[in-house]
Amino acid sequence: MTSFDGKGKSTGILKYKFAKVSREGDNTVIDITVEGLSSKGKTEFTQKLTMRCNGNESFIDASSLVMEDQMKSFESFNMKFTSNDIVYPNQLSVGESLKDASLKGTGDMSGIPITFDMDITNRKVVAQEKLKVGAGEFDAYKITAANKMTTKTIANISLELETVSYRAPGVLWDIKTETYRKGKLMSTSELSKIY
Repeated sequence: MTSFDGKGKSTGILKYKFAKVSREGDNTVIDITVEGLSSKGKTEFTQKLTMRCNGNESFIDASSLVMEDQMKSFESFNMKFTSNDIVYPNQLSVGESLKDASLKGTGDMSGIPITFDMDITNRKVVAQEKLKVGAGEFDAYKITAANKMTTKTIANISLELETVSYRAPGVLWDIKTETYRKGKLMSTSELSKIY
């Protein structure tokens, strides 16, 4: 995935490697390693995440949307997280509403409490369209969602974003994602190569 800022300037690359595929009961489990590269090709972080599929739906842990460096910033607070997975049906249809997802965290450091909430709501399949990206041309479904992140501690911080993502049958990851804040495009990422 190649990332761009709101003006279309490349900001880096995310490489997803399917490190291991296994079975757990009725689920196929995919262990994924993510490598984040700067626009100059320097590794900035690595992250691991897990995907599950039961044949009808794919499940992604919501914590995968929080970058590893942000998760590390919570370590001194002894944070405990619970995730309500991001679920994608294997067969999407225009007009369909998708399940909400969330990530909740609580902790404290020396008696100072902290909570972190990320809610992904109002997920809707709004269209189906041809989409051309670096990795090729896809018949993709357009999905809109509202994202809200709130951190409460000594100071409270809240961030609200809107996302537009495109998914295609047979591809496990987004073909393209656009992130907006108050209607202004903040960033874009698109599938640039499949190995």
